[in-house]
Amino acid sequence: MAAAPRARRINIPLRRTALICGVMLFALLAKVTFIQAFQADRLNADPRNHRIMIARFDNPRGEIVLGDGTVLATSRRIDGGRFRYRRVYPQGPLYAAVSGYISLYGQAGLEAAEGAALSGDDPPVKVRSLVNGIEGGATLELTIDSRAQRAAYEALRATGRPGAVVAIDPVTGAILAMVSSPSYDPNLYTTFDGAQLERADRRLQGDPANPLLNRALQQNYPPGSTFKVVTSAAALSSGRYTPTVKVGAPAELRLPGTDTYLRNSGGATCGDGNPPLAYAFKVSCNTPFAKIGIDLGQDVLRAQAEAFGFNDDDLAVPMPVARSVYPPGMDRAQTAMSALGQFDDRVTPLMVAMMSAAIANDGVLMRPYLVAETRLADGTVVSDAEPSRYRRTLDENEANRLTAMMVTVTRPGGTGEAAALPGIDVAAKTGTAENAASGRDHAVFTGFAPAAGPRVAVGVVVEGGGAGGQVAAPIARAVMHALLGSSS
Repeated sequence: MAAAPRARRINIPLRRTALICGVMLFALLAKVTFIQAFQADRLNADPRNHRIMIARFDNPRGEIVLGDGTVLATSRRIDGGRFRYRRVYPQGPLYAAVSGYISLYGQAGLEAAEGAALSGDDPPVKVRSLVNGIEGGATLELTIDSRAQRAAYEALRATGRPGAVVAIDPVTGAILAMVSSPSYDPNLYTTFDGAQLERADRRLQGDPANPLLNRALQQNYPPGSTFKVVTSAAALSSGRYTPTVKVGAPAELRLPGTDTYLRNSGGATCGDGNPPLAYAFKVSCNTPFAKIGIDLGQDVLRAQAEAFGFNDDDLAVPMPVARSVYPPGMDRAQTAMSALGQFDDRVTPLMVAMMSAAIANDGVLMRPYLVAETRLADGTVVSDAEPSRYRRTLDENEANRLTAMMVTVTRPGGTGEAAALPGIDVAAKTGTAENAASGRDHAVFTGFAPAAGPRVAVGVVVEGGGAGGQVAAPIARAVMHALLGSSS
């Protein structure tokens, strides 16, 4: 009985030790749970995580293919070493703006945007794969048309200038071509030799031509006179203008509140100084559209621009798209310049194509997309693209009137004659966008064909290319010809 108090005295520190150990164990379990539940994605994405890096190439990723069977990206089995599969891009630079790449240290393009589906980690893909007993990721079938892609790539590269081309099916929003130039070979990023990969990346990152930039989606430019499509849409929608209404078109116009005079290209007069709106559009006069911008005001122009998708930060195709901008807080002089696609207006080449796609589809702009179908290796379809409306830009009657105006641009005397196709009515608008950074104007073009029953809308930007009607229009013509099979 005398030992009991002593035992109790010994048990006190034991209980304290046990309590401390219990608290530590609880804290450890809580920390592990927190890491697994809330930090797993961040740790998986950490470039220092070599386990994840190696696991990325343990299994074959799904292929990226076109509807005609052209393979853009595939996984090839390799023997020996830590890695089992290597990514291969059979088409090289031709589709780099679309496929992107996946490497030991990074990824871009569709390889990044659709990485979960391609790797098999996307929940719907993972569940279907388990049920069907299939290893590897899902295959992506794209909307790209190989004829349009090659035509766009070769025509743009022939200019020797940086730029981008995008072609869209205006009825569905399917992207038929997406080219950025200069391009690069994604295969340079698929090596498992760390030193070789570092050298290739350093060279591409340091290239002043910036070949890794997807200019079609991630670069925006002043639209120049292609923005007159938006200004004309606002004018027609206002009820105050029709294609035949006379518009004041002086040889020069003093911008409100300034000593600056705006002139037409080459200082020429616009018709008789009071031409119909359709004629001013056909030959791309500046002064009448500046006056229309002042008359309508920045709020009306901004509302119309936003109906086309300007100022939207959330567009993805599925790669994210840079914001096309119609600026806020302008004075009347700035508003006049914005109506011409100058001042601080900015567009991506995708948006340049979307402007025409909206007009072509009776004023309804469809949401652009690149992935037509996601399927497993055994052909099981996981998801199909469903075309969806993105914006109502203007009503059908106004779209038809604007289409008729755009057709005149490719007729004799119009600024876009170089985009004309024999036997096919092509609707278009050219642009020559001032570029203060280099002093060399950008060549811009937007258009669609056929004008009745449109099948393709095209946007072209050639950096420092000069006149849109001379440099950008022939590129668009090559793309439309490849798709429409004109006898030209």
